Amino acid sequence: MNYFFPVILSAFLMVSCNFSDNKNEQLTAQTTFSNPQSALEQSMQRGAEIYNEFCKQCHRPKGKGLGKSFPPLAGSDYLMNNRIESIRAVKYGQKGEIIVNGKVYNKVMAPMGLADDEVADVMNYIMNSWKNKQDKMVTEKEVAAVEKE
Repeated sequence: MNYFFPVILSAFLMVSCNFSDNKNEQLTAQTTFSNPQSALEQSMQRGAEIYNEFCKQCHRPKGKGLGKSFPPLAGSDYLMNNRIESIRAVKYGQKGEIIVNGKVYNKVMAPMGLADDEVADVMNYIMNSWKNKQDKMVTEKEVAAVEKE
């Protein structure tokens, strides 16, 4: 009987520790799933705010552009096929002729004065909205590497 109590106590402590570890694992799993937004989604959310402040006046709320003056970003072949040039346009402004979805545009887009992280965020937003889809996220480092021509 003297050995019975320590054995029961040891078994209870082992079960308690295992239960505690499992509970911690469950809490970690819950914490992981409670914030399901990816880095891209977070960037796009910030980018939407920047777009609404700096871009929607010309490119319109749904990215459809405005007549012959401002090219569409929605479903834009130029945006999807000219990644560096598109980043450069947002970072430094755009002048000169470009062809978007078979139409010629030749207006000036003034530089917005955005920081590299803001350029990355707005690029991620426009490159993944309105039927646009990119596999590779635009990063602040990638934007920083784009030089003015």
